[in-house]
Amino acid sequence: MENAYARSVPEVLEFFGVELSKGLTDSQVARHARLYGRNVLPQEKSTSFWKLVLKQFDDLLVKILIVAAFVSFFLALANGETGLSAFLEPTVILMILAANAAVGVITETNAEKALEASCS
Repeated sequence: MENAYARSVPEVLEFFGVELSKGLTDSQVARHARLYGRNVLPQEKSTSFWKLVLKQFDDLLVKILIVAAFVSFFLALANGETGLSAFLEPTVILMILAANAAVGVITETNAEKALEASCS
């Protein structure tokens, strides 16, 4: 049946030969599975770990912060500053971005696993 979602309930029930109060019989389920295929969503290929990591840095604000960290780093070098305090700002920015990426990857991995578990 084309566009079953746009049809009325009685039309769909009549087309599939189903009683609303009883539902499909086992033989109807088997026959419909042969005719129309199983009622399952296609499995998507899971995203690789490195693609998930790179995806975390695909944001305008993150890119701006990376540029700011490198500018700060090179300004400290150009001014001849030495010591830990000269490179503290870019180091902290990069550490925060790394932590943000780690949390993002963990969250997306857990969401993907939960979705896979709910589908099986």
